[in-house]
Amino acid sequence: MFLPILCVFSLILSSHAAVQDFCVGDLAAPEGPAGYSCKKPANVTVDDFVFSGLGTAGNTSNLIKAAVTPAFASQFPGLNGLGLSIARLDLAVGGVVPMHTHPGGSEVLLVTQGSICAGFISSANTVYYKTLKKGDIMIFPQGLLHFQLNGGGIPSIAFVSFSSPQPGLQILDYALFGNDLPTELVVGTTFLDKAQVKKLKAVLGGTN
Repeated sequence: MFLPILCVFSLILSSHAAVQDFCVGDLAAPEGPAGYSCKKPANVTVDDFVFSGLGTAGNTSNLIKAAVTPAFASQFPGLNGLGLSIARLDLAVGGVVPMHTHPGGSEVLLVTQGSICAGFISSANTVYYKTLKKGDIMIFPQGLLHFQLNGGGIPSIAFVSFSSPQPGLQILDYALFGNDLPTELVVGTTFLDKAQVKKLKAVLGGTN
């Protein structure tokens, strides 16, 4: 009777001993699929667990009139390996974050100023969207196309949390028109005409 209990107790102790409290990312080392390697504990300081960059508005003087200020593992090494991160989203009047995906994590958006029309498209092509007011929260499941745009006449602010320290980002418009994919291939895969594709490539920095 006592032997099985002793074995279970030993397993609990050994598994607890193997668990690390944290793995602060060593940003000087290469990042791998599992994240950054860990800093030596002797080199870890409290500043690795504090990020002060979300109190300042991002620069929205750009094509989409939007700015995302990330606090991901590459900016906030204390997040490394913890399975979460956060960012600030600023949308000027008329600002938009075009259709995009985060292949590495799901997203929770909290509006803190103004209003934001936000939505996502399921893999069955069902659309879920709503205009969010201050204090509203919306979720965007991992990997699904989604968008946010300013829903009113004042600048909007939101804070976005992710279920990954490096959620990744792919913006559909730039994926199609912001690279050197030949125009003929874009035409063939989007049903747009050649003139439209060339115009969008010119706007978004694509070639060919």
